[in-house]
Amino acid sequence: MASDRVSNFVGWMVQVVWVQVRKWREHLAPCPYDDVMNLNNDICYRAVRSRDSRFDGRFFTGVKTNGIYCRPVCPAVTPHQKNVTFYSCAAAAEKAGFRPCRRCRPETSPGTPAWLGTSATVSRALRDINDGYLDHHTVDDLALRLGIGPRHLLRLFDDHLGSTPVAVAQTRRVHFARNLVEQTTLPMARIALAAGFGSVRRFNDLLKKTFRRTPSELRRRAGKPVSSDSALTYRLPFRPPYDWEQLVSFLSGRAIPGVESVTPEAYRRTITFGGQSGRIEVVPVAGQDHLLLRAWLPDLSGAIDLVARVRRMFDCGADPAAIGDHLSTDPLLAPLVKKRPGLRLPSGWDPFEMAVRAILGQQVSVAAATTISGRLVERCGTLMEAPDGELTHLFPAPSVLATADLSGIGLTTRRTATVNGFAAAVHEGRLTLEAPLGLEEFVQRAVALPGIGPWTAQYVAMRAFGEPDGFPTRDLGLLHAAPDVDLNKQSEQWRPWRAYAALHLWASLGDAPGEKK
Repeated sequence: MASDRVSNFVGWMVQVVWVQVRKWREHLAPCPYDDVMNLNNDICYRAVRSRDSRFDGRFFTGVKTNGIYCRPVCPAVTPHQKNVTFYSCAAAAEKAGFRPCRRCRPETSPGTPAWLGTSATVSRALRDINDGYLDHHTVDDLALRLGIGPRHLLRLFDDHLGSTPVAVAQTRRVHFARNLVEQTTLPMARIALAAGFGSVRRFNDLLKKTFRRTPSELRRRAGKPVSSDSALTYRLPFRPPYDWEQLVSFLSGRAIPGVESVTPEAYRRTITFGGQSGRIEVVPVAGQDHLLLRAWLPDLSGAIDLVARVRRMFDCGADPAAIGDHLSTDPLLAPLVKKRPGLRLPSGWDPFEMAVRAILGQQVSVAAATTISGRLVERCGTLMEAPDGELTHLFPAPSVLATADLSGIGLTTRRTATVNGFAAAVHEGRLTLEAPLGLEEFVQRAVALPGIGPWTAQYVAMRAFGEPDGFPTRDLGLLHAAPDVDLNKQSEQWRPWRAYAALHLWASLGDAPGEKK
């Protein structure tokens, strides 16, 4: 018995020593600059001193001497290292008692830790929160959606972000509200509803607590708003460079007649949001690191979710430097990345619309698919009450296309059955078109439907959800762009940015074929 106790004690000591040594080694190991899970003070401080824009959004600096937190690119005098601490997200900094800097505006920093190497579960949770999931659901619902327990979700957020899901969602609403206060002339009550607050009182209290100023004081200090017309006007910040020219080139050939209008100067389309119809417009701003969104809707309640969808449409959260650095390690992609360093992944407004567009593009050219899409909208779409130039229709809903007669618009009998069957699956809830929990899971569920193959499923993941790793391997355009390459094998080196690799390869052909089979 004594020998067993000695043996157990020795074993326990070995485990303790091993754990302590492992922690000591991890503490000393240099942390890569894009890993927000293990913020290294020395590396972060060097980034702050250099004001390197590539670190913008990767972490936030809390300054102990004045109680504010900043972006790494803040133009203010750099504080001493002993007076700063670093946080992986704005919510964590605010939870620690810091208020946002009024010079660098941390809330305008594009991107979230979801892109920066946190655990896959936290990344998916952040994406759902940024899409407004917690505006209409509970943390328990979010945990169930992720396939874990609520306690485990809270523990993951505390470990990786030093915050809670509710705090992250609240920070999102507060900063969105401040932007509306300063950028528009909307009444405060409408701003509170647009930002997802249940009451104006709660809106006032949180803005005053966060920014140490009332909403009215924030508006007076902001000066002239972006716009004073009836539209919701909002800036969509991004990390430069941003290849607007290539993005509109890609979208213009795929614009659905009657629903979308794409020119070098603007992207415009009709939308259905919150049970109401309207339209949006997105334009580039010369010399500025943001796009400008204008939205015309009868009621702006929940507009924070609308802005999140448009940000995803135009890939404003991407980090082109990180993506480019990764893809440039491949000799095939290196010259393409150098030519188009700001290439973005354009997504669709509505996943269902984007999926139907992909089905119509099976085995036909982009131009033919666009023509067929226009005919489908003209026959089955809803006519706008106040058409605006080329924008005349809303895209048909799943319930409409599930039983629609599509004969005579240019589809084969088999393709018609695929559209009807896909729409029925979505309408009946057999296929949920929300951001997938994982690319493989979505592809597996999609290809189980008649007429949906791997190409369509991967393309839908790319274009409907902005899935950065979506990659339609058997696409003819990709095969033409890399004729001597085994794309199945080579693309493994491009993860998790295979969708951007596909865009570079398509762009190398001129007018990216994309859907041409």
